Amino acid sequence: MMFDPEKIRALILDMDGVLWRGDEAIGDLPAIFTQIERLGYGVVLATNNATKSIQQFVEKLASFGVRIEPWQVINSAQATAHYLSQQHPTGGPVFIVGEKGLAEILQEKGFYVSDENPLAVIAALDRGLNYEKLRKATLFIRAGVPFIGTNPDRTFPTPEGQVPGAGSVLALLEAASEVAPLVIGKPNPVMYQFALERLGTSPEETLIVGDRLETDIAGSQQLGSPCALVLSGVTNEESAWEWEPAPDLIVADLANVIRELKFLSGKK
Repeated sequence: MMFDPEKIRALILDMDGVLWRGDEAIGDLPAIFTQIERLGYGVVLATNNATKSIQQFVEKLASFGVRIEPWQVINSAQATAHYLSQQHPTGGPVFIVGEKGLAEILQEKGFYVSDENPLAVIAALDRGLNYEKLRKATLFIRAGVPFIGTNPDRTFPTPEGQVPGAGSVLALLEAASEVAPLVIGKPNPVMYQFALERLGTSPEETLIVGDRLETDIAGSQQLGSPCALVLSGVTNEESAWEWEPAPDLIVADLANVIRELKFLSGKK
């Protein structure tokens, strides 16, 4: 697929490593979002981070001076809840290895946390992880309860460096249970498909921006959307140029994505 900057009508942005590292913004976010709006691009944020509710993401962006509506945010917990609701329309009990944000999003679809006859084991990043939770999850999975992972990211960027992510938790449970999880988040393109529906654009009209090759870029290429890799997160320049097929843009950060897009599209 040829990348045609003049066709781009909207952006799908990752968050960790693109907008921030931990609690530190990457660049002047208010100025960047003002420029995106001025250029006429629609925006949806799509993240594999399943630890926060949608409202928490909205509030975090507000703390950086950026106003985003809840409909503009999609995370892997939301995509997982949607998948589960298709399998179990009336909801029911689930066992989670995850945090409060995941539980809240599942509850919106009628699922509640329980260790009695769960319909599925849902695993994500869990910074309160303990052996008892792992023990129960492993036994459920070995007994045949479906094992679902929100996302495969083994690490995520912080100001101190890369730290364990949901993928590390999935790897631990897979090793203990000898069962591979069904992973809903990127690179599974389901979140991007949600985003396109909300934006009202086609894959060819939507530039996807991320910092991780094996999730953001792989997912966008599966979808058939042009993609931009930023080097402000977990990927270095050497790895970026080794990826096949190469991302359409490889730049330092989101500000440079917008600068390149403006130049290549001829927008004023």
